[in-house]
Amino acid sequence: MQNITPLNTQNNINFKEEVFKYVSNWKWFLLGVILTLATAYLYLRYSIPQYKATAKILVKDDRKGGIASELAAFSDLGLLSNVKSNVDNEIEVIKSRGIIEETVSELELNYVYLNLGRVKSEELYKYSPIKLVFTDASEEFKNKGHYYRIESKSEKEFTIFDVSDNKLGVYSFDNPFELERQKAVLLKTEFYKDKKVFNIGLQITPIKNVVEGLKSRLMVTTLNKYSSVIELSLVDPVKEKAEDFLNVLVTNYNEDAVNDKKYVAENTSEFIEKRLELITEELKDVEEDVERFKKDNRVTDIVSEAGLYLENASEFEKMDIENETQLKVVESMLSYIQTNDNELIPSNIIPAEQGASSQINDYNRLVLERNRLLKSAAEKNVLVQNIDNKIAALRETVASSLKQLKSNLVIKQRDLKRQNAILSGKISQIPTQEKVYKDIFRKQNVKEALYLYLLQKREETAISLAVTAPNAKVIDEALASTSPVAPNRRLIYLGAIIIGLLIPFAIIYVINLFDTKVKSRGDIENKLTIPFLGEVPRMEGNNLIIQSSDRSGTAEALRIVRTNLEFLLNNAQSEKAKTIFLTSTYPKEGKTFISVNVASIIAHSDKKVLLIGLDVRNPKLDEYVTVPSKGVTNFLADKSLSSIKDLIVASKEIANLDILPSGVIPPNPAELLMNGKMEKLFDEVKSEYDYIIVDTAPVSLVTDTLIVAKYADAFVYVARANYLDKRMLELPQKLYTENKLPNMSILLNDTDVKKGYGYGYGYGYGYGVEVKKKPFWKR
Repeated sequence: MQNITPLNTQNNINFKEEVFKYVSNWKWFLLGVILTLATAYLYLRYSIPQYKATAKILVKDDRKGGIASELAAFSDLGLLSNVKSNVDNEIEVIKSRGIIEETVSELELNYVYLNLGRVKSEELYKYSPIKLVFTDASEEFKNKGHYYRIESKSEKEFTIFDVSDNKLGVYSFDNPFELERQKAVLLKTEFYKDKKVFNIGLQITPIKNVVEGLKSRLMVTTLNKYSSVIELSLVDPVKEKAEDFLNVLVTNYNEDAVNDKKYVAENTSEFIEKRLELITEELKDVEEDVERFKKDNRVTDIVSEAGLYLENASEFEKMDIENETQLKVVESMLSYIQTNDNELIPSNIIPAEQGASSQINDYNRLVLERNRLLKSAAEKNVLVQNIDNKIAALRETVASSLKQLKSNLVIKQRDLKRQNAILSGKISQIPTQEKVYKDIFRKQNVKEALYLYLLQKREETAISLAVTAPNAKVIDEALASTSPVAPNRRLIYLGAIIIGLLIPFAIIYVINLFDTKVKSRGDIENKLTIPFLGEVPRMEGNNLIIQSSDRSGTAEALRIVRTNLEFLLNNAQSEKAKTIFLTSTYPKEGKTFISVNVASIIAHSDKKVLLIGLDVRNPKLDEYVTVPSKGVTNFLADKSLSSIKDLIVASKEIANLDILPSGVIPPNPAELLMNGKMEKLFDEVKSEYDYIIVDTAPVSLVTDTLIVAKYADAFVYVARANYLDKRMLELPQKLYTENKLPNMSILLNDTDVKKGYGYGYGYGYGYGVEVKKKPFWKR
């Protein structure tokens, strides 16, 4: 027999069973998908499509605003060595409130004209046939939101309503009127068509709110980190509106950059002009100081004059030395002449230009001639004496010339000393003059260099002011996508299908999560080691007892139970009746129903069967078969009754089936079942019948069943599906483990044939019974 061996106690998940829990409820999944798809269709039908417009610009490599652009004219000074362009800064400038607010004001995006419809309204943007203009609106009015509904009354008049649809008045086109104490006029645009009725809603939003909304939706990103190309994108229901906004935004950004550059250039030019005026005056003062210094010190060029002074001083010093040398020579010659008579006088030590040099030469010639005559004549010779006279006279002349030369050299020496002193004084004044002059000269050079630098920068600034270029080059003008980016139809339908499946799944999951009832044989097999006898599906119709010709699923399941019982009873003695006890955890689990029908099924096989009602506290046999009021309790309580046969009645509904009712409900059931007559009762009936089916009391409430358990050959523990709590399965497992109920097995009652949870029953197939194949969608 299948499924009667002890099962594994591990709580393994049966995926087939889990999946079948959801597959069996496929109708709810189908309904959920249909509802969510219908909701998605309605949402897409009445939702406003969103379009994405994109534009690309190339940001030039100069930083907007800040120190870089403001000091661009002075970049060669090295002031900007640590300042570099940053595309991220330009992104923040583009997304700044100021530029967006300027764009919103220029396009009047705070005025939204709506073509009102029954379900949804469409924005007309610049195609509106009318335009409302406030000539002098107050700041309080501008800072609040307003809504008006404008309805045409005729070609000349219109009616205006407020947000509550209260009529504010009837006015004429192109004529001023007062609206909420503000002067306004409604103009016809080029899209106005005569005799065409319109119903337009006008939503006026504060500019700051519109700016914040656009700022949050505007996406400004770089294409990659190595380029300065920026992509601007905006998602909006109106394609033209998104394109115009991006184009005007880029234009305003460039104009703002140009204005900033012009402003900086103009300020720089003004600063340079003021500095030039100041530097010119300072340079003039310094040049006058130079002129005054040169006049006061009688110098033109200190460096060259100092060189000349030094050269002259060196020359004078040389002349002084030469003069001193000549003076000493002259003095030595005078001394020589005075001490040496008729001796030759050195002639080459006196400069030839001096007169004494020729006289010395004449003197030396006479001395030589005298010495030549003395070789042939005596000193007394007339010729010698004449020559001596001439030599003496010439010596006086030479001495006189040398004395005159000495006097001249002394005078020259004094003059050279004086000139040298004058030059030394001038040379000593040169460092002070040079220091003072260098200070003045340095100021002059600085002022002159700064003057020339400012002149150059003035010209450069004038050129940059004349040719100011925009900060960004437009690569691609704004262009909106032809197909909407939102709502994404495929994604929404896919999401609807997923949600349509998830909602029933979640509901079923939660129901199963909190449902602790036994559902199928899997719940029993996963938790218990008790042999599983079978499962009996819910009986259809009003018949409570199985007939022999019955081919229903319940009847076939009970026949399988009968077969499995035979395997359980293999060890029972063949000469006595096989006694089968049935019990349950709680009342109303169907043990009486199973008892009656098991007895009926066995009786149909030509076996003599006795059905005993041993649930003496709550007898239920009379609900299925006709029985008398007396029964087991009467036999046990009445000591005068020695045989049970008088209380057994034959079933009027089922052949071969006798019934022993429970009898009158006693006040002391447990004590009554424990008296010795119970054993006598089973000894008597076992010899008369083939099978004895005993309907006992629930084991969780009373001990009656445990008292009589020893008389059973097999115990069938009935558990009702969708009734018994899974936590109560611990009770039969404990009874089985402790062997308190002999030869115990478990049976699942009242299962749903339509929800087989992956097992399938296969009941209802008998000989001669036509089986109709179910349609595909049902299978």
